[in-house]
Amino acid sequence: FTGVCGCCGPLRPRYKRLVDNIFPEDPKDGLVKSDMEKLTFYAVSAPEKLDRIGAYLAERLSRDVVRHRYGYVVIAMEALDQLLMACHSQSIKPFVESFLHMVAKLLESREPDLQVLGTNSFVKFANIEEDTPSYHRRYDFFVSQFSAMCHSTHEDPETRSRIRVAGIKGLQGVVRKTVNDELQAIIWEPQHMDKLIPSMLFNMQDNEDSESPLQNIATICEENPASLAESCFRELLGRAAYGNMNNAVHPVLVHLDNHRLWDPNDFAVPCFRIIMYSIQAQHSHHVIQQVLSHLDTHSKNTPRVRAGIVQVLLETVAIAAKGSIGPTVLEVFNTLLKHLRMSVDFELGDGSRRNSASSHSSTRTKESEERIVQNAIIQTIGFFGGNLPDYQRAEVMMFIMGKVPVYGTPCHTLDTVKIGHQGTKRIQTMLLSSLIMVTSEFKCKTMCAGLPVAFLEPLCSISLMEDSELRQLVLEILHNIIDRHDNRAKLRGIRIIPNVAALKIKREKISKQDVVFMKKHGQQLYRHIYLGCKEEDNVQKNFELLFTALALITIELANEEVMIDLMRLSIALQEMALANEENMPMFIRCGIMALVAAYLNFLSQMIANPPFCQHVSKVIEMRNLDAPYLLPEHIFRENSKSTSKGDILFNRNHFNLYFVDTISLQVDILSNSLPDQSQLAEEITFETLKKAIDTTGLEEQERERRRQVMEKFQKAPFEEIAAHCESKANMLHDRLAQIFELTIR
Repeated sequence: FTGVCGCCGPLRPRYKRLVDNIFPEDPKDGLVKSDMEKLTFYAVSAPEKLDRIGAYLAERLSRDVVRHRYGYVVIAMEALDQLLMACHSQSIKPFVESFLHMVAKLLESREPDLQVLGTNSFVKFANIEEDTPSYHRRYDFFVSQFSAMCHSTHEDPETRSRIRVAGIKGLQGVVRKTVNDELQAIIWEPQHMDKLIPSMLFNMQDNEDSESPLQNIATICEENPASLAESCFRELLGRAAYGNMNNAVHPVLVHLDNHRLWDPNDFAVPCFRIIMYSIQAQHSHHVIQQVLSHLDTHSKNTPRVRAGIVQVLLETVAIAAKGSIGPTVLEVFNTLLKHLRMSVDFELGDGSRRNSASSHSSTRTKESEERIVQNAIIQTIGFFGGNLPDYQRAEVMMFIMGKVPVYGTPCHTLDTVKIGHQGTKRIQTMLLSSLIMVTSEFKCKTMCAGLPVAFLEPLCSISLMEDSELRQLVLEILHNIIDRHDNRAKLRGIRIIPNVAALKIKREKISKQDVVFMKKHGQQLYRHIYLGCKEEDNVQKNFELLFTALALITIELANEEVMIDLMRLSIALQEMALANEENMPMFIRCGIMALVAAYLNFLSQMIANPPFCQHVSKVIEMRNLDAPYLLPEHIFRENSKSTSKGDILFNRNHFNLYFVDTISLQVDILSNSLPDQSQLAEEITFETLKKAIDTTGLEEQERERRRQVMEKFQKAPFEEIAAHCESKANMLHDRLAQIFELTIR
């Protein structure tokens, strides 16, 4: 009876008759729409029949594939697509299994048309939101098959492009179907990511090699494998959660290794730029940590490979620094500084390697390649630090300064024994260069925050080293920190500025915190400027930077007391050059004189005291006539001769026109220290009143005392005056503290 039913059409099950009716006699006629509507209505009305409909369609499709009746295959897949779109009941699950089985059959075939057909159906299915999750469905086969299609090597370029596009679309469909389904989290596991990610990168990389003008047209049409792969890659990374980020980034690093894309890194850099802009901002530190770890694994690779990885790291941190990357900051700097030391060690530390049988040219090539690594590291350190928030930047400045090896102090972070003096200087130079980049655009609110003691003291120690280049770097760092109103560009070079007002210098009233800073550390800054001026290896740039440092201190940190100190410092420098007790070279002596002239010309216009300005202008005018080699415009171009003619020297007596009253008042306060508690309680008697009324000779005594004070400040050495003022100031602060304590009690 069953056999009879199978032969007789009217006795066949209705769902089979409905399915058979949608196929025309000639497949060219396409799907019979009226009968397809009947089949769809039947499937919606009787959803329990969906699994049978799907199984029967799968049976017909398999038979047609074997018989190469591809027209009927197309009709069957079109019918399946329409049924999927129309039916959303819970009974669709078995039907989906039949559908996926049919798609798999098409993908397994070697016919490009069938592979594309199956992929398109799968993509439509991927866009359907199912009401309930699937517990047992897996997409392992589809990930493997679509990945294989992404690597198609078909002979025909057009066909190869079609297959690759289909493979990328299929992977994109898998991603969309699985990432939002908690039961399908297995897609993020390494065995799938190791297939999916390289497939996209392979096609993205292919775009880099193609320079055909038709490529742009294809990109616009979104049928270019490279552009489509990039879109899918961005979408995948954008959907990556916290725990999946490492599995998504690691295959990228492996792919770059396998295809040797670190040198050159023309593909690696834009690839990680895509990654950083696609992921969620809070996951940036995962990517940075992955790149840092990868750099560690390649620590003994060729210099160009290491430089390529560092440049990729630069790209990642440059983007991540705009957001918050948490504790990764110091880890980045620690790793980079470690590799910096290793690079210098590779270049200079192993003497046996440099003296081996290898040729001299190959050794020079090795050293130049290591310089590429070092420059990349320094650029990364500086760029990263320069984009951090101010509170993190100050911490990084302290961290880097702690890594700078300073002679005479123990260095626990960088072992400089192997690399010797030359390597140590190299590391000092590179770390200070990175500090210049970190401190650029750094706007500290107070100098105490910008120059804390733990940072200032080692920085000043380096400023006394017998190396002009290191001293230049220290001064540039000071400029970056002190200059909070961007006045450096206006003060560039060392010259006699005819009209300071025309520079339109920006300045604000010195804050109380900065006043306290200068009271504590001003003498330290003056001392290091004083000592830095007489170094025998100074060149023009050193004097230019010293001039800028004095000018910036005047603009940003100078009240009346600081200006007086700066005047004393200027006269002390002039006297040092004239006395020449240390037998300085003639260029250094004349350079100091030119520096003093340029600075006092600037200072006199800043304080706008007419007599002082006239004296400075007169001295500069006389020098132009009789000793041009003592001016900055001439000393650095002409041979100089020593001179001590009075008319071309700045006279200490003329400085009293501005600050003698201030000095007298200050010394009065300091010398006549506040009486102690017993003096405050002294009994007022007749004799006391008589002495107070008797003023005979008081004016003469006052004039004599003022004369002695002026003579002391005119003739005493700069160091003695500075030490005297500092001790008196400390005494004054102690007495004020006692008075405040008594008042509170």
